[in-house]
Amino acid sequence: MRIGQTALKTKAALLAAAVLCLPDPARAGPADTYYERAFMVAADQRCGLFEARIDAALGAAAAQARGAALRSGAAEADLSATAARARSRAHAVSCQDPQLATARSRVDDAFSGWLRTPRMSFPGERGDWTANRMRSAGPGWRLKQTSVVGASPVAFGYAGQGDAQDMVAVVSFVGRSRPNAARIVLRDPTRVPRAWLAGEGLVPASSRASLWAAGVAPAERELLAEGRRAGEVWRFPASTAAALERLDPRETFAIEFHFRDGSVATAKFEAGDFAAGRAFLAMGLI
Repeated sequence: MRIGQTALKTKAALLAAAVLCLPDPARAGPADTYYERAFMVAADQRCGLFEARIDAALGAAAAQARGAALRSGAAEADLSATAARARSRAHAVSCQDPQLATARSRVDDAFSGWLRTPRMSFPGERGDWTANRMRSAGPGWRLKQTSVVGASPVAFGYAGQGDAQDMVAVVSFVGRSRPNAARIVLRDPTRVPRAWLAGEGLVPASSRASLWAAGVAPAERELLAEGRRAGEVWRFPASTAAALERLDPRETFAIEFHFRDGSVATAKFEAGDFAAGRAFLAMGLI
């Protein structure tokens, strides 16, 4: 009886996945959508269902669904349990199951449109990530969120030329004074394991991790905010991406610009669907 029930539940999961693993499901709740996308990600990892670009698209959709579920009120612990159930179900399915083949075909069809999509916005509660996969002759933003510090615009994300891209912050400070150092501050998961959503959002100084910029240079014109003629580009280590992906999408992180007189200018950002935007970029330039 248990074996029969398990088989029926597995078939139901596969049939649901065939319908729900679309970029914008119309009738699934956020947690349900996350389960189905996590299921297909796990099945893909086990059975090698998709080519690399579809795999990246599905990963982006799963990350986006997780963010939507958290913003709708789902608890992080519940979503971790949901992902575990999805992986367990995927492990129980035969890679030759005809229903899995049906789900694979429908996911391929659904996400093939994403492969031709050059730009996408990943909305957050306070700030959006905008992604751009269009190949260009000069430098440009690949993934960006904007903020301000005082009257000075700040942009942060991935920028580069061709297939090369770095994690950078670009700022155009008003006046002559320029910072001599910059760092990203965010929740340190070894000190505060759960998402910090209290107060103004930024975790207390005693519980922050720091990621210092590795260097600074004049910013290319293409990276500047509209109407700005000059600015600086601060380059951060590649490990920054993993640190941001560990944050809850609703969490705040900040970039601090340190000046020689001891003053600090702070620009705040929202973690949002950074992971989804990064996975979208992994589909490659077009």
